[in-house]
Amino acid sequence: MTGHMQWRRMAGAGVLAASLIAGTAARAAEISIGLGAEVTSIDPHFHNLSPNNNIAQHIFDTLVQQDERQRLKPGLAESWKVLEDGLTWEFKLRKGVKYHDGSDFTADDVAFTVQRAPNVPNSPSSYGIYLATIKETVVVDPFTIRFKTATPYPLFPTDISNIFIVSKKIAEKAATADYDSGKATIGTGPFKLADFKRGDRILLEKNPNYWGPKPAWDKVTMRLLTNDASRVAALLAGDVQMIENVPTPDMARIKASKDLVVADVVSNRIIYLHIDTNRDQSPFVTDKAGKPLDKNPLKDLRVRKAMSLAIDRKTIVAKVMEGLAVPAGQLLPDGFFGVSPKLKPDAYDLAGAKKLLADAGYPNGFGLTIHSPNNRYVNDEKIAQAVAQMLTRAGIDTKVEAMPSNVFFSRSSKLEFSFMLVGWGSGTGETSSPLKSLLATFDPKKGWGPSNRGRYSNPRMDTVLEKALMTVDDKAREKLLAEASEIGIGDLGIIPLHYQINTWAMKKGLTYPARTDEYTLAQEVKPTK
Repeated sequence: MTGHMQWRRMAGAGVLAASLIAGTAARAAEISIGLGAEVTSIDPHFHNLSPNNNIAQHIFDTLVQQDERQRLKPGLAESWKVLEDGLTWEFKLRKGVKYHDGSDFTADDVAFTVQRAPNVPNSPSSYGIYLATIKETVVVDPFTIRFKTATPYPLFPTDISNIFIVSKKIAEKAATADYDSGKATIGTGPFKLADFKRGDRILLEKNPNYWGPKPAWDKVTMRLLTNDASRVAALLAGDVQMIENVPTPDMARIKASKDLVVADVVSNRIIYLHIDTNRDQSPFVTDKAGKPLDKNPLKDLRVRKAMSLAIDRKTIVAKVMEGLAVPAGQLLPDGFFGVSPKLKPDAYDLAGAKKLLADAGYPNGFGLTIHSPNNRYVNDEKIAQAVAQMLTRAGIDTKVEAMPSNVFFSRSSKLEFSFMLVGWGSGTGETSSPLKSLLATFDPKKGWGPSNRGRYSNPRMDTVLEKALMTVDDKAREKLLAEASEIGIGDLGIIPLHYQINTWAMKKGLTYPARTDEYTLAQEVKPTK
C-alpha cells in the first residue's frame, strides 16, 4: 500500500506532465487522465453504464473486441463462426492467456461468465440484454466453446463483444463489493487494478503478461473529475495530461492553444427524454396548482407529440451545447446500421404544440417535473433546464430536479420518476441495442427493456424487432431495424434530443483515436513518435 500512496503523491504534483513534455528522449511511463463521469462500480457485470464499462475495458477482456468505430475484431476469441444448423456459434479461444493472478484463461471461464453476467443482484441495468438469446452453452474443450440460440441470431458476435470475461475461480465466490474493493478484480486485460477510490480516482498498473499490444504506460491514474471547471483546470495545470468530455464553453480556447490537441467524433450516444407511458397515474404529473392528476396525460400520443414540438433542438445544440451536438430524430445518427431515412428531428412548432395539447383535453396544460443527472452527460442539468423552459412556454409548467448520477439511476430504475433526461450509447454500434433496451416491452426473461424506465410497450414494434434479430441477411435486417425504429420513435416511446459529439483534449505529444463509443482507453493513448 505504501507504493500506491507514494504514487498518488507523485501523480498530483505535475511530475507526469514534465516528464511527458520532455519528448521522445525520455517517454513518461505514467499518465493521468481526467474522466468526466462517475464510476459506480468496478464489477464488470453490475451496471451496464458507459463509465463502468470504460474502466472494465482496461482490466478485463471480451471474446470479441470493437475498434474506435465499433467494428469487430478478435479478442479472447481468435475466430468465430456459425455452424451449419444456423443456431450454433462456435468460438475458438486464444491459448496462453493468463489472468492477473497467473492462472490460465479457458472456456470454463467463458461459460461461467455468461451465466453470471445477467444475474448480478440489484443491477440497475442488466447485461442480460446481450445474453438472453443463449439457450445452451457447451464447453467443447478448454479452447472451444459453443453457444446455441433458439432462432438464428446473426448479431451474436456483436452482442458478446459487450461481455467482460471473468475468472470462474475468483468470481464464483465473489460479490460486487469484492470487485469494488479490488479483492476479486482479476482480469486478463492490459492493466491491473491497483486502487479504486470511489468518487476520486482509479489507479491502474500495466499487466506485463498481457497477450495483446503492450500499452505505453506503466501506471495510469484515472481521476474522476465530474466538475467541468475542475477537469479543464487540471489539464491546464498539468495535473492530468488528457481529459474527456471537453466542456463546451472551453472548446474554442483549448483548440486555440499551441500546447494542446483535440480529438472528436460524432457519438453513438443519444440524449433523450424518457416518459412514463404506462401508469394511469404518474407521481410527478400534476395540475397547475400542483395537485396530482387522476389521469396520466403522458399516455396520450398527442401530448407526447406536443412536448416534442415544443422543444427547440437547434437552440439547445447552438446555445447549450455550443455546437458540439447534432439534433436527433431517432436512436442513432446517419451512417450507423439500422438508421431510418424517414425519421428526422421534429421541427420546433410552439403553436402546433399548444394545439395538440388542446386537442388532447389540456388547453391550459398541466404540471410536470423533469428529473436529470447533474454529472453524467455533457451539460445534462443545463439541457434539462432548457427543456423545462420550452415546455413551460407551451403550457406544461415544468420543474427540474437534478441529482448525482448514482442517485438518479437508482431512483429511475425503481420507476420513481414521470419524465427524465437520459442518454444511451449503443454498445453494439447499431440500432438493436437501444431498441431492445429502451423501447422493447420490459421482459426480464427475454432480457428486453432493462433501461425502459418509462415502461413503453408496443407489441407491433416488438414483433418487428424480434423478426429483425432473427434475420440473417444484412440488408433485410437493416430494413426491419429501421421499421422498428419508425414504430417506436413515431409513437414517441422516447423523445430524441441530440447526439453528443465525443471530445478529448490532451497535451501536445499525445495522440488518441476518437471513439464513437466515447470510451477513454489508456491503452490507446500513445506518445507521438
